[in-house]
Amino acid sequence: MLRVVDPHVHFWNPELLHYPWMASAGRNFMGPCGAILKRHEPRDFLAAAAGVAVQKVVHVDAAHDPGEPLKETRWLQALADAPDGPGLPQGIVAYADLARPDVEGLLAAHAGYRNVRGIRQTLNVHPDPYYDYVGRHFMHEPAWRRGFGLLAQFGLSFDLQIYPSQMRDAAALAHAHPGTTIVLNHTGMFVDRGSVAGWRAWRDGMRALAACPNVYAKISGLGMIDHGWSVESLRPYALETIDAFGTDRAMFASNFPVDSLYSSYADLWSAYDRIVADATPTERDALFRGNAERVYRL
Repeated sequence: MLRVVDPHVHFWNPELLHYPWMASAGRNFMGPCGAILKRHEPRDFLAAAAGVAVQKVVHVDAAHDPGEPLKETRWLQALADAPDGPGLPQGIVAYADLARPDVEGLLAAHAGYRNVRGIRQTLNVHPDPYYDYVGRHFMHEPAWRRGFGLLAQFGLSFDLQIYPSQMRDAAALAHAHPGTTIVLNHTGMFVDRGSVAGWRAWRDGMRALAACPNVYAKISGLGMIDHGWSVESLRPYALETIDAFGTDRAMFASNFPVDSLYSSYADLWSAYDRIVADATPTERDALFRGNAERVYRL
């Protein structure tokens, strides 16, 4: 049985907490989302993960109510500490709006929870509303950049979710903050892949980010763009990412339950397994477990 550390899962419970995105889910490129708009806690996750030996996981911010970011963190830490639970998540990537004037206090509060390892604030901007998430170029805003500069003070990494058109700005940010670990989410979200220019923007952007030694890459979220994926359709994106970042700065991840819309958990990890079947045991251990454990200090 394949042994994995999964560095990108989402836990949520809409009966207890508020997730604004659920009200409009299914109206963008992800497709119909009704199947995942229900409780997804550690035991639900482990049931879906049957057939894969999941050793540890990292929860990444689930777009909980941005007005109460600590409420999600408090709930997640309680899940991890539950005496009758499976001990998940071992790592938490919490949410913070780094442009907030009071963000220093918020980061300090997040860092006070034992399993918090980093912060994610979704940054995806796209001229097509179908793909646009936030409508603001946060990386261009001085207040946001000041907030980003505080992450190292609290020993927090940053999960970076952007599109290829934003990768040059992100590389400049990484160069300006070499002491902050940055983890690129979802293989760079190659939404404009239907043209030579789109492929080139993704490929060159990935190389620019890989040139920053403090940037790592998650091979994940591919099903959101390629709903009917096959091993062969995922292969070039996975291998190009590994070629750019190396086996010491790339890691496989599931993005469950979101990617459960497009495949089973076991089928997704089997695809990853087949894509790197000819890698050495050391390389495979790094891609499936070791890099995630090291980066998220699990």
